[in-house]
Amino acid sequence: MTGTIGGRLRALDVFRGAAIAGMILVNNPGDRGSTYAPLLHAEWHGWTPTDLVFPFFLFAVGVAIPYAFARRLEEAGGERGPLYRQIVRRTLILLALGLLLNWFPFVGREWSTARLPGVLQRIALVYLFASLAFLHLEARGRLMLSTGLLSGYWLALKLVPVPGHGAGDLSAAGNLAGYVDAALLGDHVWRYAPGPADPEGVLSTVPAVVSALAGIFAGEWLRSGREARDKLIGLFVWGGLLLAGGLALAGWMPLNKNLWTSTYVVFTSGFALVVLAVTFYFVDLRQRDGWALPFDVLGKNSIVAFVGSGFMARLLARIRWQGGEAEAVTLKSWLYGGLLASWLPGKLASLVWALLFVTVWLGLMAVLYRRKIFIKI
Repeated sequence: MTGTIGGRLRALDVFRGAAIAGMILVNNPGDRGSTYAPLLHAEWHGWTPTDLVFPFFLFAVGVAIPYAFARRLEEAGGERGPLYRQIVRRTLILLALGLLLNWFPFVGREWSTARLPGVLQRIALVYLFASLAFLHLEARGRLMLSTGLLSGYWLALKLVPVPGHGAGDLSAAGNLAGYVDAALLGDHVWRYAPGPADPEGVLSTVPAVVSALAGIFAGEWLRSGREARDKLIGLFVWGGLLLAGGLALAGWMPLNKNLWTSTYVVFTSGFALVVLAVTFYFVDLRQRDGWALPFDVLGKNSIVAFVGSGFMARLLARIRWQGGEAEAVTLKSWLYGGLLASWLPGKLASLVWALLFVTVWLGLMAVLYRRKIFIKI
């Protein structure tokens, strides 16, 4: 037994769907000022469960590459031209969707400070470079590339001086990634960032590529002809080693999602391997997957769910009217206040709103799922 059914890794859809559910959940609290701590990003150094969801998704992007590319290469008779066109097409679509999501609804937008980076933009660039690495490098070459990117980024953060702060300053105000973002992007960054660095900025995208490369290694391992038991043990062993390594090295390079530090990549990749192993065991090997159906539904149309939920959140915040004492009331505040905040404690109300948001999009994706409509970008 190889642990896959019909050549498809069912655990991947579940894993990806769980990551998307997490992204929608943490992006849409009822009141960000009244949110349980695990559903907030770490203020700077350190991590919370929220800091796992995006690297998990990038890891899933990497896992999918060997599965998708092998099939497409077979269909094209080994010709890479169609695959290159697909890579470029998908990259451009993701970049365009990211910019549309950032700038929506366009009217009244202050274009001098409109954000350029974003989650979808990072997914696009990571997918592009990870895909090319898969096509042009063998496993050893990708390992050397991963090591070089993480080591080079570590050394750059530690050794390259930042004007006014010197070298090795990893504070929100004085780090190298922030300096690069300020120089290249100016005011076109996330306005709520703790420093000048955008959470999906230019320099920090470099180590983020390794999050997907780690997924490629996992995907190739699971596609191999090894016994399912060996695959499972390998995922757990490497996941545990990377988890321990990331934590052990955090004393020299802190875990930091905003900077996407090298230790953060190692730690989150290890965590992702362990979670994927557990999912693989229950979904593909034991086929005890009743609990996994909601995540499978979201995972089959993950980008649609993420983009759609983003547009919905922005509409709820932009539709507004004059309330009492000339204060503007948004559709979100009206719904949230009337349905939840008026009778539930603050943090619980905020969590229930976020869960309802996930449920709405789970329901919409379930319609597509039942009709076997899977939108691939």
